[in-house]
Amino acid sequence: MIAVPAGHCGAMLEVSLLGWGVTIAVIVALLALDLTLGVLRPHVVGFREAAGWSIFYIAVAIVFGVVFANVHGWGFGTEYFAGYIVEKSLSVDNLFVFVIIMSTFAVPERYQQEVLTFGIIIALILRVVFIAVGAALLNLFSFMFLVFGLILLYTAFQLFRHRDEDPSIEDNALVRAGRRFLPVTEDYVEGKMVTRVDGKRMFTPMFLVLLAIGGTDLLFALDSIPAVFGVTSEAYIVFVANAFALLGLRALFFLVKGLLDRLVYLSTGLSVILAFIGVKLVLHWAHKDVSAAVPEVGTPVSLGVIIGILVITTVASLIRSGQDPSLKAHAGSLRASSDREEH
Repeated sequence: MIAVPAGHCGAMLEVSLLGWGVTIAVIVALLALDLTLGVLRPHVVGFREAAGWSIFYIAVAIVFGVVFANVHGWGFGTEYFAGYIVEKSLSVDNLFVFVIIMSTFAVPERYQQEVLTFGIIIALILRVVFIAVGAALLNLFSFMFLVFGLILLYTAFQLFRHRDEDPSIEDNALVRAGRRFLPVTEDYVEGKMVTRVDGKRMFTPMFLVLLAIGGTDLLFALDSIPAVFGVTSEAYIVFVANAFALLGLRALFFLVKGLLDRLVYLSTGLSVILAFIGVKLVLHWAHKDVSAAVPEVGTPVSLGVIIGILVITTVASLIRSGQDPSLKAHAGSLRASSDREEH
């Protein structure tokens, strides 16, 4: 048996090697399916197809959660669903940035699936690394709950301050380096990343797009992993919550990209969620390392608060954008545009 860090419910989750193996096999199979749909069969995705696959991936996540809860108990099941909802809500903000990247690089619609699929693979790999590091740190040093909490509080504050801005793709260090040091073609050359022009190897804009996606995924991993560890300290739950939230991202992009502009309060809602989880982590650290008298926030309460904030944010956004159709939602940024201009 593999014992992972103790969850907030007080018990320890134990997942066998077979359990890990089956879970990883299912996720890899779903990833392969997504890869087949997005890369090997590039095409323009319609609303019906996007809706069908979005429902499929959400259903898979729910079925897994129910089975998992029946096997390991609904305490851990609640942690899974809370983690999944947190990661799913953060992934919607990720979609905002994907839209900005697609627009900035004028990615042809038939190649957008390929970009999204590779973006999901990169995000999943980065999250596995961060989950392993985060779980090890939390297991060794309880003060890391305080560190993660302060990181989330700072992120929430910055996101709220710059909620009406969009991140600048030109600030991406990988994209700047790519444009400076690599020979890049003018067009997408049938969706290839590398091609030959007059015998010379050159990169296409698709390669720069993937650099931008990778850099963005890195930043989102830095925020989302501490956020989900604020809901559960079980590495297995953190992994599956992230995996299932990311797997449906490709279909969700095509389903909601027309709706994204109307979610004018999404960045505000996400900043409140991150702040709430940040406070929850700080309280958890204080309860463990300072005094048992310090209250903690239970997982059912966390789940209710997160769902409540998302519902209020979505309804308020749709009402506000309905009253003023000229309003446009923004992804939010951790840096002000004036700060970027100074550099």
